[in-house]
Amino acid sequence: MAPSTSEILTQWSWEPSVIIGILASTGAYLYAVGPLRRRRNLGPPVTRRQIALFLCAQFLLALALLSPLDYVGDTFLFSAHMVQHVILATFWPPLILLAVPPWMVRPIFNGPLQSLATFFTLPAIALIAFDLDIYFWHIPPFYDATLVNEQIHILEHLTFMAFGLLIWWPVLSPISEQRLSYPVQVLYLFAAGMFMMAIGIVFTFSPLAFYQPYINAPRIWGFTPVSDQQLGGLIMWYPGDLPYAIWVIIAFYRWFDGPDDAVAPEQTQSSTIGSPLLPGRPAPD
Repeated sequence: MAPSTSEILTQWSWEPSVIIGILASTGAYLYAVGPLRRRRNLGPPVTRRQIALFLCAQFLLALALLSPLDYVGDTFLFSAHMVQHVILATFWPPLILLAVPPWMVRPIFNGPLQSLATFFTLPAIALIAFDLDIYFWHIPPFYDATLVNEQIHILEHLTFMAFGLLIWWPVLSPISEQRLSYPVQVLYLFAAGMFMMAIGIVFTFSPLAFYQPYINAPRIWGFTPVSDQQLGGLIMWYPGDLPYAIWVIIAFYRWFDGPDDAVAPEQTQSSTIGSPLLPGRPAPD
């Protein structure tokens, strides 16, 4: 029997691993950019804007994993699950990268993981890895497995977040010299958006529902399995591509604004994050 909307809205998750993970990562960030940075003189202070972006990212993470959205997506609606996945894979990662100062991530590229980190943040590798991950988890047997096995479901979410960071790295890396020039950013983000659009189109126009748990689920809010899947496809297609579209516009503006005026917003507030690469000219931190 399908629950009422009022019953659904009470279904908040209090999963200890998620709560501890969000609190621990938030505490670690605030400690690193505050007392630890001052004690060890690690680098310039972060701005209030960066702290706000980090907290916004963590709020979105809590919304995706602890609110009734998680319950509805796991139990009833593919479209709700897509909202959750879009938050984890395309909205959370860029906010995190904009919040992180270069001195926090530079040791990764100077230590024993240097070769591995450099390889996976190459634009082509990051793009391929992210899209293969998205496509893999939407193959029906694997997607169905995430709905019945919580450990697999956690792994899916972690890969969305990790590969989401990778795909945004060539554009928003805290280390400015790793960023693509603006014209290449436009091409790169266009390609990233096309891959997301392609899978969204499949779900939007398919006359068949793909996932058995949603076919068998009690119907809520008047959705059939097919209409629910079509809405999920539209969510992947439009909101899923929105961050890419926004940054394409920003990259276009900075490209045509010229090298003398193209200064990243974070550069105008703090020296913590350098301005992105300009066409044909590296920009130091």
